[in-house]
Amino acid sequence: MKTYDCIFLDRDGTLNPDPGYISSLNDFSFYDFTIPALKEMSKAGNRFCIVTNQSGVTRGLIENKALDEIHGFIKSEFEKHGIPLLGIYVCIDHPEEATERRKPGPGMFLEAEADHNLHLLDCLMIGDSLADIEAGEMLGMDTMLVLTGRGRETADLIPEYEMPAYIVQNLAEGVKKLCL
Repeated sequence: MKTYDCIFLDRDGTLNPDPGYISSLNDFSFYDFTIPALKEMSKAGNRFCIVTNQSGVTRGLIENKALDEIHGFIKSEFEKHGIPLLGIYVCIDHPEEATERRKPGPGMFLEAEADHNLHLLDCLMIGDSLADIEAGEMLGMDTMLVLTGRGRETADLIPEYEMPAYIVQNLAEGVKKLCL
């Protein structure tokens, strides 16, 4: 299996179903394949960062406390399963008032790079949106588009010059691709 300095993961639509703004831990659940796939990737020495746009906070749809509970649960599940999670990076910017932190901007990735002494050229970005793929491409990372979440509609929007290194049904298929 290919080993990266870090695998950056989008959250909604990649790790868990995306019904819209998830405003409570009661509304959050991983896809069935998420934990087994990440465990398999971590066996090869891969470690992870989650990078997630959460404008629902700024829009008043998600309370900070609820977002913290969801991310606390994610951290505990990663730890329970021995999956090395370096951090969860969150951008709450409204799309119309976005800073460089909001994907596809490089801000969250550059923070993670500095925090964990990463080499972004040796990293992989996995996500279901055009912003995920654009961010990875812009920073010179390998990219993987999952067709869960908004992935199918994203596949139709990606310009040919930004085609991801991998297009897979989900993280479970992504593991298989990385083993080739």
